[in-house]
Amino acid sequence: MTLPDVKADFPLLARTVHGRRLVYLDSAATSQKPEPVLAAMDEYYRTINANVHRGAYEIAAAATEATERARARIAAFVGGHDPAELVFTKNATEAMNLVARAWGGANLGPDDAVLLTQMEHHANIVPWQILAAERGFEIRWVPLTDDGQLDLSELDRLLDGVKLFGVTAMSNVLGTLNPVRRLADAAHDAGALVLVDGSQYVPHLPTDVTALGADFFAFTGHKMCGPTGIGCLWARRELLEAMPPFLGGGEMILDVRLDGFTPNAVPHKFEAGTPPIAEIVGLGAAVDYLSGLGMEAVREHEVSLTAYALRSLTERYGDDITIHGPSEPASRGGVLSFAFRDVHPHDISQVLDQHGVCVRAGHHCAKPLMRVLGVGATARASVYIYNDESDIDVLADALEHAGDIFGL
Repeated sequence: MTLPDVKADFPLLARTVHGRRLVYLDSAATSQKPEPVLAAMDEYYRTINANVHRGAYEIAAAATEATERARARIAAFVGGHDPAELVFTKNATEAMNLVARAWGGANLGPDDAVLLTQMEHHANIVPWQILAAERGFEIRWVPLTDDGQLDLSELDRLLDGVKLFGVTAMSNVLGTLNPVRRLADAAHDAGALVLVDGSQYVPHLPTDVTALGADFFAFTGHKMCGPTGIGCLWARRELLEAMPPFLGGGEMILDVRLDGFTPNAVPHKFEAGTPPIAEIVGLGAAVDYLSGLGMEAVREHEVSLTAYALRSLTERYGDDITIHGPSEPASRGGVLSFAFRDVHPHDISQVLDQHGVCVRAGHHCAKPLMRVLGVGATARASVYIYNDESDIDVLADALEHAGDIFGL
């Protein structure tokens, strides 16, 4: 199965920077948007722009229908069988905050524990730390092995007494693909629920939340060819129905009285106020686009390209380059966080920019992991469907220039 050349579908990739063609290697931060997504959002604004779930007139009904059709397609894209189990949020960060506040606020107390991993994004750390400071529960940590995998040797002990296990399906720094189903089974055996951060996973691999064993599953639109400002929380319906609302206002109510309120049915109970309608439509178009390519083909392309990048960079630079995370391409996503000689990551990023190459430099919202790695920051190149081997070649050549500039 071969992924077709899709670069022409992404208008921004046709531009030049500093007189060079743009080589976009920062899709782990945000992906580029194809024409069908841009067209769908433009068509919404031009033809049916109206608020949803409110008006009875024709374009309002059309906007509502477009929103709910998108919900069903997005839910199906991640293996959800009931669209009501998919809650729209503004991003995965909000989705995980929703779980912490609505589920955690109702279920966690001083005698409880939450288990996280040392490779989590801040979005799956800080909400639990805020809540722990209020409720007094314990936060435990799954450590890492030297090759960037989870050290599961003490998993049973760590899970003892835990009520929720929060884990990323794919590390945004190491690219590590975690054994989510194995972890979920162990957590369920210990009586814990599982929150999966799928932000890096959903754009790159076929996803089935049920097969993964997730109870809560968060992901975001802008990393999977969709727009910014739209994310999703998939959760088992019985959990959503038992949880209190996260935000209060319009749409999330069935009735409001002077002495209280009755919340709406799920998923609307968690969707207070006017939703990001155009963004929902855009994300629906994005999953249609990715489905058309085939997620198996997307994964195959990225494994091949990641293997090429690992091989070409290590053969060219040897000990001068350190690429963090698993060495086996099939065990990781297309995220390459690296150190190059003694050049600071931000200097690397600036030199690469002069060659038209976009990479991220920093802690990648994973400061605890940076401390485990013993670094303050890394440079990170990340590939997606519109990248090819020529992009990796430009990256490799630009790195040599960075070494020349800094005399290293």
